[in-house]
Amino acid sequence: MDQQRALQLLQAVAAGERTPRSVLDELRLGPFKDALLAAEGLHLDAHRALRTGHGEVVFAPGKPIARLLAAMKRLQEAGPALATRVDPEQAEALCQAFPDGEWWADARLFACNSPQSLRIGADDKEMATDAALVVVTAGASDLPVALEAVGTARFLGLTPALVADAGVAGLHRLTPHLSLLGNARLLIVVAGMEGALPSVLAGLTGRPILAVPTSVGYGASFGGLAALLAMLNCCAPGVAVLNIDNGFGAATMAAKLLG
Repeated sequence: MDQQRALQLLQAVAAGERTPRSVLDELRLGPFKDALLAAEGLHLDAHRALRTGHGEVVFAPGKPIARLLAAMKRLQEAGPALATRVDPEQAEALCQAFPDGEWWADARLFACNSPQSLRIGADDKEMATDAALVVVTAGASDLPVALEAVGTARFLGLTPALVADAGVAGLHRLTPHLSLLGNARLLIVVAGMEGALPSVLAGLTGRPILAVPTSVGYGASFGGLAALLAMLNCCAPGVAVLNIDNGFGAATMAAKLLG
């Protein structure tokens, strides 16, 4: 059950179409009815969308295909359903089970009943100067994490813009995008290696920044730890740091902050 369904039930009571007792039973029992899929070891949180505004999302790694399909089936029956970090084998099974779903290989996302396509397209005017949320990557190697953020944000109803491959090795690449970045309400900045780009953008724009370190880099980057520590020690104020490679978490926080 989500907030829209709860509102519909209350409106039905107000219109005399439902009795208060029948709606009370649905509100009390509905979130937990059929939540336990014992055969696949699942206990899905069907009440989360009503509590928090965002429903449960399926983390695909480590899940056998049967369990993944069972989770997505239950969630998509109730509304939009999203699976993250989906590998090609899992994606093939999901596409067969849900032919109307959307698989975005570059972002490793699969969605059912999404309010809009996960992908940014030409019709979205990616470089429009009025995007509330802009996702920026330091390098092209950071794109999988950035696209996870873009796709998740779109699944959650936002329309982010994307600026890719504009890291500190060539800061002049940011120049064409300064208007877009300066007018945004929030930036998600994705960077590996030394993780310096969030510091630069925090100093240039004054926009609040969600910094996402990635595991991209040579040996001394320690799988993203160097970028994580650099972002945590950012000199410019107004930077909050997500976990390594956590584009999903950044997009979810952006959706909460932008409302």
